Amino acid sequence: MPRVVSLFLPSWPTDRLRRKLGDAAPPAETPLVLVGREQRRRVVLSVNAAAIAAGLRPRMAATKAQALVAGLVVMDADPAADQEALERLALWALQRYAPIVAADPPDGLVIDTTGADHLHGGEDLMLSGMVNRFFGSGIEARAAVADTWGAAHAGARFLAHPTLVVAPGAQQETIRNLPVAALRLDPAIVHGLRVLGFNTIGEVAGVPRAPLALRFGPELGRRIDQAMGEVAEPIDPVRTPELIEVRRSFGEPIAAAETIARYAAKLVGALCLVLEERGLGARRVDLLFHRVDNTCQAIRAGTATPVRDAKRLIRLITDRIETIDPGFGIEIMSLTATHAEPLVARQVVSSLVEEPEADVSGLIDILGNRIGARRLYRFQPVASDVPERSINRIAPMAPDEGLAWPGHWPRPVRLLLHPEAIETMALLPDHPPVSFTWRGVRRRVKRADGPERVFGEWWKRDAELVAVRDYFQVEDDAGERYWIYRAGDGEHSETGSHQWFLHGIFG
Repeated sequence: MPRVVSLFLPSWPTDRLRRKLGDAAPPAETPLVLVGREQRRRVVLSVNAAAIAAGLRPRMAATKAQALVAGLVVMDADPAADQEALERLALWALQRYAPIVAADPPDGLVIDTTGADHLHGGEDLMLSGMVNRFFGSGIEARAAVADTWGAAHAGARFLAHPTLVVAPGAQQETIRNLPVAALRLDPAIVHGLRVLGFNTIGEVAGVPRAPLALRFGPELGRRIDQAMGEVAEPIDPVRTPELIEVRRSFGEPIAAAETIARYAAKLVGALCLVLEERGLGARRVDLLFHRVDNTCQAIRAGTATPVRDAKRLIRLITDRIETIDPGFGIEIMSLTATHAEPLVARQVVSSLVEEPEADVSGLIDILGNRIGARRLYRFQPVASDVPERSINRIAPMAPDEGLAWPGHWPRPVRLLLHPEAIETMALLPDHPPVSFTWRGVRRRVKRADGPERVFGEWWKRDAELVAVRDYFQVEDDAGERYWIYRAGDGEHSETGSHQWFLHGIFG
């Protein structure tokens, strides 16, 4: 089942301009409009949120807008720059989210995420991640995912707050009560439908098509069928000359998995030759299948390090060929290196004394393409005495910075995400507890070692100037070993609450 994301940027022209101006941009709470010419009139083309709150709308005369709002900031619109920036944004989304991405002018993107949402934690997390990432960059965004481009487009603009997941097969019920403007029609057609008394998509879809086609042409019926999923709507993925791409067209469409795998291997070989000529290695490749029914499917494979080993790339791609539905046949296959990095050939020197280092990058690639690269990580030490701050997650193949954890006190193999409060019986100030209760189970302490005093990082916040923790390693009657601490020195209240917490478990 295809799944399409529509990313709507309601204030894209003004947001883009504010990012371009940087510190010179007017404050966000200041009404801002971008004006341009329509024939002989200067009209408002774009408005920011503050201008909308002040009652301004696109298409109104620029002089009227200035008369209505005191202190209004007026700047010239630049639709060409908006479109160019939207194309660059589509390229960014291509590298991050899915192999099939296109600009949806004038204010959005469309992304075919079929089979890719699990790599981002599911559709809900994927959409919220998109919106939050744009919000953090100063760009307002809303997103919706549905079975069709039309339904996702309508949902993002009329229903998403700020995200919307339309269940598979539910696009008709979702958009039926939306206004006809949600169908991506020419404004003249929308106006004509309203004159005839049609206000919602369901009202238009429920009447005979012939009279409407005679009056408005075939576009109305086509848009309805595309949104409802009756007619396919292909997405032409964004591409640039900088991307390395190889293609293969077929005189007769192919459909057998073995045939697809054979030609995929040939495309990988051709791509590796081009990469070698340019001194590059692929970090992400996209294999697109253009079917005879004018739809497109894709396979994406990523690697932890730059690669141009044909056998390795072929294995990553062919592992997912069973997810492709060839339909009535595939007429074009294209393989693109959407992310490539410099790769310098290294000479392998054999030694009879030293054993070669194990290369686990192939295993990491296989796991990353199955469960998502973001779910694979390793821990890196951080220069901090506070235990929860001394660990950082990094990519599995990230370079080692040479840091190490202190070895004067052992650390538990499992550190809890957040220390959990425990009830204890202990003698203050320097004695470990005699027993403690954790998660409803009372445990008697048989052996203990400590305390290890950890001081707060006073340079980060004032509250840690005198804060301390006293850590103990304790073992209960069952032989289980735990890492617990008391917040405070046991004597002075300003050093901590003197409550006890369990922070880790030893193996």
